[in-house]
Amino acid sequence: MTADAVPETNVLTDLVEQVESGAITRADALLRVEARHLDAILHTQFDGGGEVLATGIPASPGAAVGRVYFTSDDALDADDRGENVILVRNETTPADVMGMQVSQGLVTTKGGLASHAALVARGWGTPAIVGAETIVIGDGSFSVGDVTVSQGDVISMDGATGEVVLGELTTSSSERPEAFDTLLAWADEVRSGHLAVRANADTAEDASMARGLGAEGIGLCRTEHMFLAPDRLPIVREMILADTADAETAALEKLRVAQQSDFEAVLREMDGLPVTIRLLDPPLHEFLPSVTELRIEAATTGLDDERTRELAAAEAWSEHNPMIGTRGVRLGVMKPGLYAMQVRALLDAAAARRAVGGDPIVEIMVPLTVTREELALARSWVETELDASSVPAGSITIGTMIETPRAALCAGQLAEQADFFSFGTNDLTQLTFGFSRDDVEAKMMPAYLAQGLLARNPFDTIDQEGVGKLVEQGAWLGRESRPGLKLGVCGEHGGDPESIDFFHRAGLDYVSCSPYRVPIARLAAAQAVIRNS
Repeated sequence: MTADAVPETNVLTDLVEQVESGAITRADALLRVEARHLDAILHTQFDGGGEVLATGIPASPGAAVGRVYFTSDDALDADDRGENVILVRNETTPADVMGMQVSQGLVTTKGGLASHAALVARGWGTPAIVGAETIVIGDGSFSVGDVTVSQGDVISMDGATGEVVLGELTTSSSERPEAFDTLLAWADEVRSGHLAVRANADTAEDASMARGLGAEGIGLCRTEHMFLAPDRLPIVREMILADTADAETAALEKLRVAQQSDFEAVLREMDGLPVTIRLLDPPLHEFLPSVTELRIEAATTGLDDERTRELAAAEAWSEHNPMIGTRGVRLGVMKPGLYAMQVRALLDAAAARRAVGGDPIVEIMVPLTVTREELALARSWVETELDASSVPAGSITIGTMIETPRAALCAGQLAEQADFFSFGTNDLTQLTFGFSRDDVEAKMMPAYLAQGLLARNPFDTIDQEGVGKLVEQGAWLGRESRPGLKLGVCGEHGGDPESIDFFHRAGLDYVSCSPYRVPIARLAAAQAVIRNS
C-alpha cells in the first residue's frame, strides 16, 4: 500500500497544507490529530478481514501472521528454521522473553493491559492480544469451541482490534510521510519546557529506536530484562543457588561484568540524555523454572542434582502473592550484594563512557520503597559504591518509584531521601483498586464497563478520582518537602493521551512510555499544553 492510499496519511498531509495556507493555526492542526492517525503509520495493518476465531484485549497494535507455537524453546527453534512465529501462551513470565523476542506476535489467554506480555510487547512494538479466554490450550494445540489449531498451523492476529483469525491474511504498511515529522516538530515546540517525553527501554536496541522516535531520555530501564539472555540466566541461577558467601560473590561478579556491558550500550545510545536505571524489581523465583514444572519432571523422569537444587530454591522463593512479596527494595534488604553489584556495574559503565568523551546522565531508581528508612538504606548502598568509584558524586541522582498508596501518602518523608520520584501507575492502580492486573481485565472488567460500574478501564486511562488523587498528593507532598523535586511517570499510562493531559495538570516534568508510543506521547503532551494554557 502506498502512503497516498492511507487515509491517516492524507489527514496529516492535509492538516499541514491548511496551516501553510493560513487556513488554520498550528495549534488547531495539532488538536485535530488523533492517536489512531499515528498508530496507522507506525504499525502494520491488515488489508482485509477474515472469519474471527477468537477475540481478546488489544494490548499492542499491529498485524502479524505466523505459525503457532506454545513454548519459548519451540518459538526459538522455529525462528532458527526461518518461520514467522505467533507465540500462544496462557500467560508469559520473564523466562519466556527469548521466545517472545523472536515472535511476530503474542497471544495470551490470561492477563490484561498491564500484564507482563502486554508491557513487553508494547515496549518492542510487537503486536499482542491478551486475555483471549475462549482459547483453551491443550497438548500441542489450542481450541476455540469445536475448532482446533495445532502447533505449526498459521493464524493471523490484530493487536489493535484483539482479533485472532485462522489462516493467513495480507498485511501492509505505510511509509512515514513528511507531514508526520512536521506535526511532531510543531508539537515539540509547544511542549518544550512544559512536559518532556521519555521512553521505557531496556536494551541498546530499544534505546536507539526510542531516540529515533523522539524520546528525550529513558524514564525506565528494567534491569531484570538484561538477566534473561541465554548467557545471563544461568549466572543468575548460579547466584540464587549459591550456598556459600564466596559462591554468591563469584556469581555476582560475573553478573557485574555482563551488566556493565549492557549499561554501557544503553548509555552510548542515550548519550547526553537522562537514563533512569531501575534496580532489580521482580521476585527471584521468576528466574527459576516453575515449581509445577519441576515437580512434574521429578515425578516422571526424575531430577539430577542441579534440577533438585533448582526445585528447592524455587519452593523457598515461591510466594502466595509475589506481586506484594519479596521484590523491589525488599530484595536488596534480603540480598544487599545484589543491588551493590548493579550500582557498581552502572558506575563503571558511566566511568567508561566518560573516559571516551561520552556524556552519561545517570539516574538510579529504587523500586517499591514504602518508608523513608528503606530509601535511606538503599541510598546508602548507592553512595557507598559512589564514594569508591571515579564518578563525580554530583553527576548521579537517586530516586524512587511511587507505586503504593503508602508511598504516595508519605511522599514528603520519602522526598527527604530522593532526588526524583517516578510514579509507577501500573502497580499504583492495582494496589489502589485491589485489582490483580493479570486477572480482572479479561474476566471482570467487561462486565463492570458494560454495567457502568466503572466509566473507564483504569489500566488503560488513569483513574483521576482515586489513583490520580494519589499522584497529585504525592507530587504536592514531595515538592513541599523538597522544592524542585523532579517528577515523572513510567507506567503505561504515560503513553495514553487522556492520562498525559492529567499528568501535565498534576505538574509532572515528564512522562515515559513504550518506544512506539513516544510519537503519540509527544503529540498528546503538546495538546495538553494547548488545552490548559
